[in-house]
Amino acid sequence: MVDQVLTSLIRDVPDFPKPGIVFKDITPILADPQAMNQVYDALIEPYREAGVTRIVGIESRGFIFGTPMADRLNVGFVPVRKPGKLPWKTVSESYALEYGEDTLELHEDGVGEGDKVVIVDDLLATGGTLSAACRLVRRLGAEIVGASVVIELAFLEGRKKLEGTTVHSLLSY
Repeated sequence: MVDQVLTSLIRDVPDFPKPGIVFKDITPILADPQAMNQVYDALIEPYREAGVTRIVGIESRGFIFGTPMADRLNVGFVPVRKPGKLPWKTVSESYALEYGEDTLELHEDGVGEGDKVVIVDDLLATGGTLSAACRLVRRLGAEIVGASVVIELAFLEGRKKLEGTTVHSLLSY
């Protein structure tokens, strides 16, 4: 049922951010409080009984979905951000983009031994961002229980970069 609600609210924006790309715009979902509550519940559903201790959200839409998920599970939320945005000591991980490279950072004390983590973002496309976040979490000694995303662009095969990580997506294109 949640997939029908989401599908009806997601807006296709052709040629954004560049010609030939059809952008899946989730902002109509964000404007609908009932839909948002359904999304939060659906994103955490596979992990309710998994002993999760932290939700790790990837900048910036992972923050939108991750903090209510953490609240519902009564666990901590940990942000993963672009370089220079976190105020404490960090660990970083670079990853390849279509043309170039980018980097993510996580506080060195954000997760650690004994933590059971779910990583959340709005979209799984090529898998670069999510796989970098997974490497950061594992480097700090935490266990990844799974990853939750609202949309997966399956034709880009991002899951292949996430071997060993269970991925839960609400919609797949």
